[in-house]
Amino acid sequence: MNRWIDRACRGLEAVIAAMLALMVVLVFGNVVLRYGFNSGITVSEEVSRWLFIWMTFLGAIVALREQGHRGVDMVVHLLPAAGKKACLALGHGVMLYIVWLLFQGSLAQARINWDVTAPTTGASMAIVYAAGLVFAVCAALILAIDLYRLLSGQIADEDLVMVQESEEAVQLQQILGNAGADASRGKEGAR
Repeated sequence: MNRWIDRACRGLEAVIAAMLALMVVLVFGNVVLRYGFNSGITVSEEVSRWLFIWMTFLGAIVALREQGHRGVDMVVHLLPAAGKKACLALGHGVMLYIVWLLFQGSLAQARINWDVTAPTTGASMAIVYAAGLVFAVCAALILAIDLYRLLSGQIADEDLVMVQESEEAVQLQQILGNAGADASRGKEGAR
């Protein structure tokens, strides 16, 4: 199951890259056409906005899978394994509830806007709210699998804190680690 989800996330990354490329072409092409030829692509702004919304939600799915969302782990790191497990289970339970609320709200908005058409494309505005539905379903699946792995004991104790440190903190630790290693090598060389 994990391999399938990882492959699906790689596929989502490819879709996000394609959306970004299309968005760049639409926006840049529209700017060139407006300033260079006094014309433009009529649907450019609307489609670019929709692509941005979808990229955001799809990227959030990938970030959730890679545990790339930020969090605070100062207290959790100090807890014993049982406390870490309880915090992880509680956190996942709360996130599942929030994803459920997002699903309900997105579904309600999609139903309300099903017959509302966009001004330039004429497409249903439910497309915008469908991004929230896709995110909610995928996020719930990822969270439920992680929660199952926790409750069945498949998560190692060192992986109980599912928060990724900031890039700056990781870089600082690497620099300090390299400096300490260089200093110990220098002492050994002086002997």
